[in-house]
Amino acid sequence: MSASTPSSFVRTRWWWVRHAPVRGDGGRIYGGSDIACDCGDAHVFAGLAPVLPRGAVWVASHLGRTRQTAEALWQAGDFTVDGTGPRLTALPALAEQNLGAWQGQDRTRFFAERQPAAASYWFAPADERPPGGESFAELCARVNTAIDELTAEHRGRDIVAVAHGGTIRAALALALNLEPQGGLAFAIENCSLTRLDHYAGRDGAGWRVGMVNAQPWLGAADGAGPAA
Repeated sequence: MSASTPSSFVRTRWWWVRHAPVRGDGGRIYGGSDIACDCGDAHVFAGLAPVLPRGAVWVASHLGRTRQTAEALWQAGDFTVDGTGPRLTALPALAEQNLGAWQGQDRTRFFAERQPAAASYWFAPADERPPGGESFAELCARVNTAIDELTAEHRGRDIVAVAHGGTIRAALALALNLEPQGGLAFAIENCSLTRLDHYAGRDGAGWRVGMVNAQPWLGAADGAGPAA
């Protein structure tokens, strides 16, 4: 895609980063639980940090693993502007799906007792609400509202959003005008980067997809440097 923006459009770029991997879950579903992640893979952050823009607005969910990931990125790259580092705004609207009573269950046993869906990377169909939780469709609704509000508030800027697999799938469904179920077809790996550009013009607005699930650190661990 051309890097240029037609003068009749205002481009707001969203840089979505999924949090670092969770390794202390004991094989259990954590969903919207506040559980720590592992930011020990230095080559991952060294490969990802240079790709992200300087001077961006930084947002995350209110769950600690997104702040951990953002702070690891700040340590791996220089994001200061005029001597001031970025500030992270925590937004519950960007949190992972609340999986209710499923949270805490053994993951292997849970999937063994359910009919798998070929075109889904998720726990259930988009319209199924876990007991005491929310459906993926409901997650999409709250994430879409937050995206609309932040895009309007930070019109024309870069927004780095450190979030969750479900949140990023919801953002992709919005950008591609998909039903929530369509968003569940995307694989979103830990620390991967997804770029979605919002264009606003006189006659309307829309989205363009720059990259999905990019992993710029691949090859860095063996000294080959970030993948192109």
